[in-house]
Amino acid sequence: MRALFLSFIVFFTSGQSDVVPDSAVFSVGEQIKYKVHYGFVNAGEAIMKIDDNLSSLNGSPCYKVVVQGNSIGMFDFFMRVRDTWGTEIDTSSFIPHKFFMNIEEGKYRKHEVINFEQKDQKASVRKYHTKDKYWKPIVSHEVPEKVQDIVSSYYYLRTLDFKRMSFGQIIRMNVFFEDEVFDLEIRYIGVEEVKTKLGTYEALVLSPIMPENSLFDGENSIRVWLSNDQNKIPLKVKANMFVGAVEVDIQEYIQGKTQ
Repeated sequence: MRALFLSFIVFFTSGQSDVVPDSAVFSVGEQIKYKVHYGFVNAGEAIMKIDDNLSSLNGSPCYKVVVQGNSIGMFDFFMRVRDTWGTEIDTSSFIPHKFFMNIEEGKYRKHEVINFEQKDQKASVRKYHTKDKYWKPIVSHEVPEKVQDIVSSYYYLRTLDFKRMSFGQIIRMNVFFEDEVFDLEIRYIGVEEVKTKLGTYEALVLSPIMPENSLFDGENSIRVWLSNDQNKIPLKVKANMFVGAVEVDIQEYIQGKTQ
């Protein structure tokens, strides 16, 4: 289940450094709910919410985002998942200043906080020793300019102007996660209609380029649908895995407040 919820977020991790972000795409108070399906079985739920108020870090106003995922039904019986991920994103540059995650999956626990010093191109990581219950010393990592975390990158993707892109174009960016910098790529496939619980939308179709691995079935095994409108709402994700297909479908969308 950890791979399922992690993959849900990683599906959206892409960006383009030479594109000027559109700050009108989302705002404080936005909330999106999803349901995760494994075949015909409901496996989990997820909610992504921007806090009603801006925070302030490193002298900059920030969106405070929290993502929560939990298992349901028989999946909750076999592997109880209660995961929380969070980030604080600069409201003008859309780069993160702070990231945290609290992972509870079965008996597995992981707690981590990352402070980004974007001007100095550093990420300071502090991890909690769950067995002995203490915070380990901070470890500093060098990171590229304007590096993203796995949550902030999803929001940055929504700010991009796809009208300026051609079908098949590759979007690239750097994302820092679990002490490593990943060079991520996504292919912009095109536009098509997609049916959701909220109605039928014209959607942008994206496909993360996956490296060869034992989890996903092929390079283009994942597809993502974003609404082709001002808000670029993430509507649906479908992942073809070797053990079957996993789908993430939108259940509810609450638009953010005007600032």
